[in-house]
Amino acid sequence: MSWRSEHIWIELIAGSRKISNFCWAFILFLGSFGFLLVGTSSYLGQNLISFFPSHPIIFFSQGIVMSFYGLAGLFISSYLWCTIFWNVGSGYDRFDRKEGVMCIFRWGFPGKNRRILRRFFIKDIQSIRIEVKESIYVRRVLYIDIRGWGAIPLTRIDDNLTPREIEQKATELAYFLRVPIEVF
Repeated sequence: MSWRSEHIWIELIAGSRKISNFCWAFILFLGSFGFLLVGTSSYLGQNLISFFPSHPIIFFSQGIVMSFYGLAGLFISSYLWCTIFWNVGSGYDRFDRKEGVMCIFRWGFPGKNRRILRRFFIKDIQSIRIEVKESIYVRRVLYIDIRGWGAIPLTRIDDNLTPREIEQKATELAYFLRVPIEVF
């Protein structure tokens, strides 16, 4: 999503609150909870999941490993749920030609660096860069090249933009900022 006028361009950046992240966190939680229940069942010597027929497993070695995988999965799942709750990575890119300032804002993890805000002068923008890496998985990323800072990504790595979409986005932004486009 973006909003544009003659002098201001605001691009909203989606964070962690995506359907795919909800699905992965939920699947991981259910799977790890199942592993933990099986490990606990082997320790107690009774079936805690009575609606599934099961074969008893030995606690030492198999039960301990199942419990360990269950706990590890629950930690990873809770990490995913926290990133979704805090909406890590969301924010905006704001280009203001009238003031001559560009702002990049992102939400991070809680703490003193929760709000990440970087300001640059538009006169320091050297170019808009499109980088394409082709291998098994094609990755197309849009960067802005700033004097003294190098290339700063404007698109998320997991944004699967088509060549036409990234080209159009780069062209419109370069035209708005009046800078050249570089392709790598």
